[in-house]
Amino acid sequence: MNYYKEHAKHYVGVDCVIFGLHEGKLNILLIKRRMMPGKDKWSLMGGFVEEDESLDDAAKRVLFQLTGLENVYMEQVGTFGSIDRDPGARVISVAYCALLNFDEQDHQRVNDNDAHWMPLEGMPQLYFDHPLIVEKALEYLRQQIHRKPLVFQFLPELFTLSQLQSVYEAILGDKLDKRNFRKRIIEEGVLEKTDLIDKSGSKRGATLYKLIIEN
Repeated sequence: MNYYKEHAKHYVGVDCVIFGLHEGKLNILLIKRRMMPGKDKWSLMGGFVEEDESLDDAAKRVLFQLTGLENVYMEQVGTFGSIDRDPGARVISVAYCALLNFDEQDHQRVNDNDAHWMPLEGMPQLYFDHPLIVEKALEYLRQQIHRKPLVFQFLPELFTLSQLQSVYEAILGDKLDKRNFRKRIIEEGVLEKTDLIDKSGSKRGATLYKLIIEN
């Protein structure tokens, strides 16, 4: 029985703000729309929520279709429901922020979807209210960077302190004092020093660290 038949129905969608770190810069994965409204305009990857799936499942489906990745860190960052946000229909969108290691994606799948990684600072004008959604996702990321181990989503299992600092700087959009950063990050007790050395940057090399995983 339909208890709510006297009320209007609206579409519910999800939009994914997918961040990755490439060449020391925070990048975002964008597509050109293949349909109206906004055909050929740049936008985030999104889709409608099906009747048999939750919001989280819909977002995971969209992410997998685009990147071939599962078990990626993803969080809701806001709900967007302005009446005129989509000229096609009344659509309420739940936005998700996803963080992934750039090297782990399925590059062929990304290419097949005609998706493109672009530096956040130089991204093109986006359709709908997607600029606002990206702004909200970046704000969330910056607020949570010192509360959760989010930065490690962008890094391989083993990394140097310089690589770690570059991730913080890319997200925060600011340079950090090397000595103060290393002192603070070591004092947090979330890193384990290994006996391995990365010599890709210099003959002397740099010590490799890994995140301490709590059981």
